[in-house]
Amino acid sequence: MKIINEHREFSTKGSGDLIDITTELVRVLSEAGLAVGNMTVFVQGSTAGITTLEYEPGLIADVGEFYERIVPSDRGYHHDETWGDANGFSHLRATLTGQSLTIPFESGTLLLGTWQQVVLAEFDNRPRKRLVVIQMMGE
Repeated sequence: MKIINEHREFSTKGSGDLIDITTELVRVLSEAGLAVGNMTVFVQGSTAGITTLEYEPGLIADVGEFYERIVPSDRGYHHDETWGDANGFSHLRATLTGQSLTIPFESGTLLLGTWQQVVLAEFDNRPRKRLVVIQMMGE
């Protein structure tokens, strides 16, 4: 069994930015030459997340509205008092989403559903450069 680590950097526009990273993950797996195993995708940082969804404009809008409804950006949070950076909502949204995802693969293909894309979700209140760690374990 091999373990291969790769890193990719993505620039985000700030809170609400959802970036489809599926094509890059497919490319990384292809270059690794592994046939069967698991890929773990992890974003460094406490104000971003990794998830899957159907990456289409309607759902992208729905996701933004969903987060705004459950963790509003226009109210104060205790975290804001600690650092004064007004991004307490960003940390809470990232906590709900999570920073990693594991995807099985076989025959050199990620086992994603037809309408399932892997998405980097930015929650911070400013543009960021995000490092995504991709670890593949397999043969």
